[in-house]
Amino acid sequence: MEPDGQLKPSTLSPKDLPWQVLWSKEKCSLCGRCTAVCPVRAIELGVHRMRALNVSLGLTEKPSNVFGVYHGIHQRTDATHACIGCGMCALVCPNGAIMPIHNDEPDKLRFHLSQGGEPRRRGGRRNAPESLLDQIKFVRISMLTDPALDAGRHEFELRTLLGRILAPEDALRVAREGGWLPPVREIYPLIIGSMSFGALSPTMWEGLQMGVAYLNEEMGMPVRMATGEGGCPPRLLRSRFMKYVILQIASGYFGWDEIIHALPEMKEDPCAIEIKYGQGAKPGDGGLLMWYKVNKLIAAIRGVPTGVNLPSPPTHQTKYSIEEAVAKMIQSMSMAWGFRVPVYPKISATSTALAVLNNLTRNPYAAALAMDGEDGGTGAAYNISIDHMGHPIASIVRDAYLNLVRIGRQNEIPILAGGGIGKNGNLAANAAALIMLGASGVVVGKYIMQATAGCLGSERDRCNICNIGLCPKGITSQDPRLYRRLDPEKVAERLVETVKSFDTELKKIVAPLGRSTSLPIGMSDAIGIADKSAAERLGIRHVI
Repeated sequence: MEPDGQLKPSTLSPKDLPWQVLWSKEKCSLCGRCTAVCPVRAIELGVHRMRALNVSLGLTEKPSNVFGVYHGIHQRTDATHACIGCGMCALVCPNGAIMPIHNDEPDKLRFHLSQGGEPRRRGGRRNAPESLLDQIKFVRISMLTDPALDAGRHEFELRTLLGRILAPEDALRVAREGGWLPPVREIYPLIIGSMSFGALSPTMWEGLQMGVAYLNEEMGMPVRMATGEGGCPPRLLRSRFMKYVILQIASGYFGWDEIIHALPEMKEDPCAIEIKYGQGAKPGDGGLLMWYKVNKLIAAIRGVPTGVNLPSPPTHQTKYSIEEAVAKMIQSMSMAWGFRVPVYPKISATSTALAVLNNLTRNPYAAALAMDGEDGGTGAAYNISIDHMGHPIASIVRDAYLNLVRIGRQNEIPILAGGGIGKNGNLAANAAALIMLGASGVVVGKYIMQATAGCLGSERDRCNICNIGLCPKGITSQDPRLYRRLDPEKVAERLVETVKSFDTELKKIVAPLGRSTSLPIGMSDAIGIADKSAAERLGIRHVI
């Protein structure tokens, strides 16, 4: 009920919320830890009035009411402070006196989230059932001719190439004539996706960069991380670790003043330059870094005022079309680094992707094509974009690869696939399926957040407040009180463990194919699916 005692259309009860907070009066010691740690202030200390019936034993007196007062936890029910189910209260409670539970019916809060005429914007991923990738099985086992069935006893070189790969005769001709050879990088097929400095907290970003450096320099695994559209800290730009980074430029051009100024002082070239035109979770829609996150550090790196919303428009006047990008953006970025660095576009996986790919095949400076499917995560997309726009990554990768096969370019332009990979925990299996459908590498973001920093978001809309800077784990927050909860060294350690686990599982899948020296890119005869229509759509085996 509202403070004035009236019931209004926005008045809710705990039963209307997606998450209810269960609190035990008997166990609670009123230490206040739960209320202090709650990111959305869904619970608060309240004064409760309790009525009890007083009945005398001899029935000589008329029964009466006895009113008592006690202090306890009160759950707020307004939409702004609705519980998100992150469970931080249960993590810090010393007595196990509190726990959020999911409501047993579809919540009605969704009808009250558009207050002020604003559609709902949330972080996280679309709430969808099992993905198509999880249904793909690996059906080819080379029992007689395979020398590497035992993935634990044989050496594997799981590497992929990022860059324009000329045919041997073309490369030899260019070398003889003293012409320009496109730059190519040998990298690991798992790329950490574009999560910007600003979308992620400083500790999270630092931890990921530390982990990537350790994987490269100590483990010999050339893992790369894309920066996202947020620029780069000046110290990283001028360090030797720059070669492990894929710099992204997008429609907002955030941070590129700092990058251009650092060019003469760079000790190493970046691994590649990624030009972002679209994101899978919000194709055709721009992103937004909300003012909650734009502190002094982020504002300084991005070259904007402090505390303002930073929209990344879906298009920019200098990047109006892929055709214009071919003539301008890709060549300009190549020139900035003396044509030493691969430059490629990233687009949303839609039905227009093949037109983009065909355009890139005619451009000698285009190094690859990255596509982001509909299941891709984002910290700032509208519900309507997340749930109703985009294209499944599996089918668009297959279409792109077969299109390259038709024109004889399947080994020339690498395809990087992202969007929902590892959504249900099957990271290596999803990656292997996409590689066999035609991808040269996979791009992963949300899985990395969940595995390395304990992200609490889920497909049932648990937590998912990445966009407003109140991440309870400090992963996507710019508030020092929150991001200091995260130890960057632990993030780096967990990243190394995650990549090592992925590496082992991918080898277990690839080994029976008899491909111990190269990735099975486009090896679609090794996969099958029980869904007949999906098998026909992807051009793979139908197995039941």
